[in-house]
Amino acid sequence: MTAILPDAAAANWVDRYAPQSLRPWLKLGRFDRPAGIWLLMLPGWQGIALAAAEKGQLPNPWLLIAFFVGAALMRAAGCAFNDIVDRDFDAQVARTALRPIPAGLITVKQAWLFLVGCSLTSFLILICLGWVAIGLGVASLVLVAGYPFMKRITWWPQAWLGLTFNWGALLGYAAATHTLSWSAALLYASGVFWTLGYDTIYAIQDIEDDALAGVKSSTRRLGSKVREGVAIFYVLAFVLALAAAWVGGLGPLFLPLLGLFGLHLSRQAFATNVDDGPGALKIFKSNAQAGAILVLALVAGLWTPAGF
Repeated sequence: MTAILPDAAAANWVDRYAPQSLRPWLKLGRFDRPAGIWLLMLPGWQGIALAAAEKGQLPNPWLLIAFFVGAALMRAAGCAFNDIVDRDFDAQVARTALRPIPAGLITVKQAWLFLVGCSLTSFLILICLGWVAIGLGVASLVLVAGYPFMKRITWWPQAWLGLTFNWGALLGYAAATHTLSWSAALLYASGVFWTLGYDTIYAIQDIEDDALAGVKSSTRRLGSKVREGVAIFYVLAFVLALAAAWVGGLGPLFLPLLGLFGLHLSRQAFATNVDDGPGALKIFKSNAQAGAILVLALVAGLWTPAGF
């Protein structure tokens, strides 16, 4: 019988409804913790929304669905790869010791098969998105493959995660337009700092165990200045999102919702407490809402009220 993992909700659907035999596999792919799916998918939706707004159109619903499915699968594949590489570290950290591989519920060979299956299914979606998107999708594998090793060689693995998780902003824009632009690049940069902020908050949960295991993180590097660091990252995310809209020629209706996005981020930074692990997890999960607000802001930018 599998245990409810520390960073999963007690009432998560996997532990409540999934057959016992499937639970280790679903937990390997983090389907019991869907926040990561949203955080991987939302940059893609943002890229799609930006491209559509620049054309004065609503986002293509089929592209949105494709990116939702692709994000769920690639997040599962990435988590499996991360757990394969980190299995010895995970066994030393209280929050991760009960994951399927260190807990002995799934072997490394089985995890590799799971990873390949998810990746191949995602590739079938990718090849329908055009050559530019295909090239970006293949290039993203370098970022995905490198991420588990970053915590061994740099104090800023959260920055690498930002580069990886927000690649979807470029991919979504390319899928919608078959090209790239400076506005898409600015949106991507905004997302990198957004992720750097929220994953620094997330790593508060592990700060003591990471120190004992020798795992590096932006949270450990910032120390008592975590709140200030997160605030700086979020200010940069806000300014770069504004710049992306400006370069993309979005309408003024983008601004009120961008202000709400900025307010959400500022409240997160203010509430961040390096001594409050459970609170950090709650703040981290709220970023699904923040990312959705930015999607809506980009969609609103396609309209220009009369008189402007």
